[in-house]
Amino acid sequence: MTLDLERLLTDVAVAARKAGAAIRRHYEGEFAVDRKADGSPVTAADHASEAVMIHELQRLTPEIPVVSEEQVEAGKIPDVSGGRFWLVDPLDGTKEFVKRNGEFAVVVGLIIDFKPVAGVIYAPILDTLYAGGEGGAWREKAGRKEPISARAAATDGLVVAISRSHTSEKFEAYLSTLSLKGRVLCGSALKFGILAAGEADIYPRFGQTMEWDTAAGHAILEAAGGRMETKDGEPLLYGKPGFLNHGFIARGRAA
Repeated sequence: MTLDLERLLTDVAVAARKAGAAIRRHYEGEFAVDRKADGSPVTAADHASEAVMIHELQRLTPEIPVVSEEQVEAGKIPDVSGGRFWLVDPLDGTKEFVKRNGEFAVVVGLIIDFKPVAGVIYAPILDTLYAGGEGGAWREKAGRKEPISARAAATDGLVVAISRSHTSEKFEAYLSTLSLKGRVLCGSALKFGILAAGEADIYPRFGQTMEWDTAAGHAILEAAGGRMETKDGEPLLYGKPGFLNHGFIARGRAA
């Protein structure tokens, strides 16, 4: 089946907003925090958002399997050997959700031939949405939609996007090899949006991530003219065993 990716991306952005509304309903009240097998937090908001996104994606593209974080945790893993599938993190940045700082997002990426081709990142509390695909990348904030573009690094140093919740000695050692002029702290996949919008130059990550953490941001960044590779400089592909990433470096536009 041939996909109209531009129209589909618009529909997925609407779906992500619906999932974000489900998250907000929990965020504005009291919620319990449970722990998954790996010790990471999960809340009812994660499950509520996931239910919305799976329903909407199956309605929009019933022929494309959906790989979603909490479903995988429950052992529900579809066949992705055909190379075409959705990757969903229904609430990326649950730690930030628990802290109530607003820096979390609904994250949805489409994979075709094991490569990311379209993505949406929506932060419901910040009311900020990033999207990108074959028609370019854009940001919607407070009702205003605008095209975005990654920037080439300036000669006087790099601005690095850094996670609020993840760091390591190896990460800091890598930063010491760069000429830096600033740091931007941000939770969740929103760092990809900052990079795609030309507000930072590099986002390195050396710890383990999951493919649903990166697929949408990868697609948006490439649509904005940026690039993303493994830490060894190889293409970052999807559908790997366990859906595991072993580090990456995301960058803005080549000089």
